[in-house]
Amino acid sequence: MLQFEDLALRRGPRLLFEKAAFNIHPGQKVGVSGANGTGKSSLFALIQGQLHADSGHCRCPRDWVIAHVAQETPADERAVIEYVLDGDAELRTVEKNLQKAEAGNDGEHLGTLHGQFDAIGGYTARSRAGQLLHGLGFSTADESRAVNDFSGGWRMRLNLARALMCRSDLLLLDEPTNHLDLDAVIWLESWLRSYAGTLLLISHDRDFLDSVAGYIAHFEHQRITLYTGNYSAFEHLRAEYLASQQVQYEKQQREISHIRTYVDRFRAKASKARQAQSRLKALERMEQIAPAHVDSPFHFSLRAPEKLPHPLLQLKEVAAGYVDQPVFSGASLNLSPGDRVGLLGPNGAGKSTLIKLLAGMLPLREGRSEPAKDLKIGYFAQHQVEQLHLDHSPLDHLLRLDPAAREQELRDYLGGFGFPGEQALRPVGPFSGGEKSRLALALLVYQRPNLLLLDEPTNHLDLEMRQALALALQEFEGAMVLVSHDRHLLRVTCDQLLLIHDGRVDDFPGSLDDYPRWLREQSSRTATAVVKPDSAVAEPGRKEQKRLQAEQRRQLQPLREKVRSTEHEMERLHARQTELEHSLADAGIYTEENKQRLRRLLLEKSETDNRCQQVEAEWLEASEQLESMQVVINERKQGCK
Repeated sequence: MLQFEDLALRRGPRLLFEKAAFNIHPGQKVGVSGANGTGKSSLFALIQGQLHADSGHCRCPRDWVIAHVAQETPADERAVIEYVLDGDAELRTVEKNLQKAEAGNDGEHLGTLHGQFDAIGGYTARSRAGQLLHGLGFSTADESRAVNDFSGGWRMRLNLARALMCRSDLLLLDEPTNHLDLDAVIWLESWLRSYAGTLLLISHDRDFLDSVAGYIAHFEHQRITLYTGNYSAFEHLRAEYLASQQVQYEKQQREISHIRTYVDRFRAKASKARQAQSRLKALERMEQIAPAHVDSPFHFSLRAPEKLPHPLLQLKEVAAGYVDQPVFSGASLNLSPGDRVGLLGPNGAGKSTLIKLLAGMLPLREGRSEPAKDLKIGYFAQHQVEQLHLDHSPLDHLLRLDPAAREQELRDYLGGFGFPGEQALRPVGPFSGGEKSRLALALLVYQRPNLLLLDEPTNHLDLEMRQALALALQEFEGAMVLVSHDRHLLRVTCDQLLLIHDGRVDDFPGSLDDYPRWLREQSSRTATAVVKPDSAVAEPGRKEQKRLQAEQRRQLQPLREKVRSTEHEMERLHARQTELEHSLADAGIYTEENKQRLRRLLLEKSETDNRCQQVEAEWLEASEQLESMQVVINERKQGCK
């Protein structure tokens, strides 16, 4: 197991944490949370031996294989599939030894190596690598492309696939969702739930942590505290503690009261009823989590737009795309003040294309766009962050927007975005990705837009800033269109979901919680179509039949592995359920001195029950897909006879 004993770590003169003492057992999945700069990434570097403790000990079993995501991708002309396969170092070593043994005609050694190759899954390695790439958004054609063909964000996905390819005992993931879209996040979530090793996961995505982690290691006030349960359970426990700080708690309640006032005021007003109902649903969730964030350093609101024309922007039967590459057509959209639209759709379907079209950065191929005379767009995307002047301070950036403003007012405004005191005067160049994103948002908000277009606004933002942004968007009087892999932000801010798929833009028929099932159904249809016989194709010859059968076995292998892994996981979970039930049946556990242990057992029982339901659903889905594909393959075999 991974052991931390009275551990302390400094970076220069600054103490990150001290007196850290906890153990992480094999197979546990631990979410790592805390504000930026508290030492989360430094802990990962310590585990990997890149840093040394100032005091205490960090002990990791010597035989453990540790996998992590490299932050840089070297120039590489090799095919993507080969780059990902390099993640399994033992596989590559055995492959090299096989080549040497074949060249030397060493039959006995070859037999031993082939046995080793089979034992480490060498014959299915290429299939596993392809499955990882597909899950992270790469097409089959991409597998043969050179690594250098891809942009920085896609190379980070390749680094993630390479880390997942490693058959590791310990997997360290530091913000793995930053460069992913929602589809890839949902896939990664499922993959990590079935991962058999020990996982340490730094993430600021609440839903992602809830789904994957069974424990939370929280960094706060130079301490690390390990909590049992997912992130929602942690928030509940922490809220109980913080709620006792009555002054802070009442301050937070005033923020919630603003939302209640809006709901009570507009619930009965037809033009605002949908927005009021959406805020009411979000409020139910926010009331539970709000006390856990009363000490957030971020406190801001979106400034009221100067004008709110109705409607703000209309699209009528528009088509969009690029040269020789149409993306969607026949799209109509009417945006009015108060509208909250979230965009869903598979990777590459056109979510960012629609955002760019709304922002006027992409010309129409067909149809009409009718903006209001007083339309004022606030557009947030990654290029806004990249356009910051690195030698200017946050205050300099604001003064460029409003030279006549008083300096103290601007500094107060920047303080709400986490740039207090001297930090507002420092050059932007050395800022972290999260700090630059916060500044870009602050500049956008200051300009008082009446239509917000947000394309992945939470990348690099920590949980506290995401929560502050969610609260601010609740109060925004204008319209908003949002693309985000953060489901919590989508859930609490959007009351309309649009699906971009197969060249169309339509209302999504379900809720956000229905979207993963929709993705699975699409994947199942695609898989079935791959093996569906084409009556127009002549009956294949025997050699071609063998090739097709080998390809079909390759397609079935990931599903067979999924069925086996979920079966093993269900067995383990059922055994743990029985152990917990026996412990909770003991009358002694309900005494006062065992109060803390009872709480831990109840949290673990709830977590285990939920996880068991998830795994059973995954097993059923994989089994049905496998059976469906096998039926099609068998029908094809019968047709060839």
